[in-house]
Amino acid sequence: MEPAASDWINFWNANSFAVITDSTKPAMKWTASELKKRGKKVYLVDLSDKPASDSFKTVSELPGGIDRAIIGITKSEPGELIPVLKEKGTKKVWIHWKTETEKALSACRDENLEYLAGRCPMMYLGSGLSIHGLHRTIAKMTGNY
Repeated sequence: MEPAASDWINFWNANSFAVITDSTKPAMKWTASELKKRGKKVYLVDLSDKPASDSFKTVSELPGGIDRAIIGITKSEPGELIPVLKEKGTKKVWIHWKTETEKALSACRDENLEYLAGRCPMMYLGSGLSIHGLHRTIAKMTGNY
């Protein structure tokens, strides 16, 4: 079933988020920053070769009870993270556009984990005059928001 427009918008109403990056999608760090600005608890998982010092190095290090996870990785298979996120208590997952593999989508279905896939988080979190605002405007005009 295709998500409703409100599903994309309401995803951000949670209190705690895991943001999982491998530094191939710049929007992931912007996403973490924007969520922190909004007063959300953010756990950064950096799977890159040179992880940030204030980040977790694996998903299994995350504490339990995180409401949402945003995945934006291309160097490894995002579907392998889904069972661990479910085990950690994650309720919903956002899979960044051009990182939504069939294995990731299938893993979400197998784990009965709600997911949104195929859109950039910053299209919803960005504000003002920016590339994200332009992206949002185009998406709204084409019915993809």
